[in-house]
Amino acid sequence: MRARTRLAIGAVGALTAAGLLTGCGEAGSSGTDAPEQAASGAGCAPVAGDQLVVLEDDKKLQNTDNVIPAVNGDVATPQLVAALDKVSAALDTPKLIQLNKAVDVDRKTPAVAAGEFATANNVTAGIAKGPGGRIVVGAGNFSESQTLAELYKIALTAAGYQVTVQQIGSRELYEPALEKGEIQVVPEYAATMAEFLNTKANGQNAEPVSSPDLEKTVAALKAAGDKAGLAFGAPSAAQDQNAFAVTSAFADKYAVRTLSELAEKCSGQATVLAGPPECPQRPKCQAGLIQVYNFKAGSFSSLDAGGPQTKNALKTGAASVGLVFSSDGALAAG
Repeated sequence: MRARTRLAIGAVGALTAAGLLTGCGEAGSSGTDAPEQAASGAGCAPVAGDQLVVLEDDKKLQNTDNVIPAVNGDVATPQLVAALDKVSAALDTPKLIQLNKAVDVDRKTPAVAAGEFATANNVTAGIAKGPGGRIVVGAGNFSESQTLAELYKIALTAAGYQVTVQQIGSRELYEPALEKGEIQVVPEYAATMAEFLNTKANGQNAEPVSSPDLEKTVAALKAAGDKAGLAFGAPSAAQDQNAFAVTSAFADKYAVRTLSELAEKCSGQATVLAGPPECPQRPKCQAGLIQVYNFKAGSFSSLDAGGPQTKNALKTGAASVGLVFSSDGALAAG
């Protein structure tokens, strides 16, 4: 399971704090159950297809989980942060999808994929030399984090640092190591990290500080980071957060490109929503779709959190719409 799984906490709408990382769970028991608020319309039956597309979250159900560099405050020199910001400036969600495809689908190593990306996007151009020294870039226990860490290594090496990448594991492990200076840099996600620091300081029932507004989320993140001795670079345009996908064939057949259109045209008995077992109760999954979009599926298929079971159900025509992650390499065109 990924280190920053996204199903959210709280009725106010924060993304999952890392302290609740078990919230998404592993793959649940398969099967299709009627949701608590079933729809009475006809709905939209699944349509099989090889290509998945994400429906636009036009009413901003999800929060702003943009990729952002996190840095131990003691080493956060202007040159180091500026080098990391070069990576942020080069990244957007379509490029992150392609990076993930290179590793997860094309089976390149994170280092090779990062090197090709850095060359193609001139990541090291104009990077100023810093004071140098040894830097350990931590990575979470999933491939996207490892690829981002390799990109940070490339940028920091260009700035004159001696850089190694170390896979640490979950946020509960690498965030304390970052505070202590055992690692100096780690790729993070704005809303998730903001809530992790918020609940760590103020308890699991703390009022959420993240939101769909990136500027507000980053401001809250930096304020929490100041108290923990952490600094943050510029957020990238790349997001990795909960998203809802359909097959391209489904989108074309029913003329849906947004979640609002899905709700308007496809609420009903034939529509099957797929996701992890806890999705029906989560405010960033089925409960949120009902509350924000008034989308009511006819049935819910209990599978996994953005994993192979859900994607396979979409592609084989067993599910109409499913929870995925917005930067999944499976979303790459072609």
